[in-house]
Amino acid sequence: MFSGIVAGVGIIEHVENRDGGLDLRISTQGLCMEDVKAGDSIAVNGVCLTAVCVEDRYFCAHVSRETLNCTVGLDAEGSCVNLEKALCVNDRLGGHLVSGHVDGVGDVAEFTNLEESWKLRIAVPRSLAKYMVVKGSIAINGVSLTVNNVEGNVCSMNLIPHTLEATTLKELHVGARVNIETDLIARYVERLLQARS
Repeated sequence: MFSGIVAGVGIIEHVENRDGGLDLRISTQGLCMEDVKAGDSIAVNGVCLTAVCVEDRYFCAHVSRETLNCTVGLDAEGSCVNLEKALCVNDRLGGHLVSGHVDGVGDVAEFTNLEESWKLRIAVPRSLAKYMVVKGSIAINGVSLTVNNVEGNVCSMNLIPHTLEATTLKELHVGARVNIETDLIARYVERLLQARS
């Protein structure tokens, strides 16, 4: 489980095809790895991956074909990625509960500088639009954001300068594709309501 508060930006240093999926070597840059061991989970652009090898400044992970089929941004050598270590029980939950299981891929419809913040509009798959609510939570490439507006299948968020400085979201542009994870609680509520009917 994660919070959507990115702890560092890393770089996918090496990508290798294996068993229908990919083996990744990811440099961790400023992310402290002292308390991470093989078998631990790390969110990479919002995707929960298992670290199979851990060193001071990098870790390795295998990405299955299933994961590659429903995410973006894990197969590009040299690309920057948002990183977050799994939560500990005593950690602060500064964002919202993020599972690291991406629900789908969205498209950036607008990314506008408003001077004091940036307006980000994302077109999400229509099947996910029902989970978007004003003042609700969404994870974009692993970053916890608050939804400000919803129009059909397009949701809007405002990004403060700190969020841009601390994450890869500053690199977004119209047409960019992003990993979307909807609010976990909304999905549970839907399932409970379906079970009652």
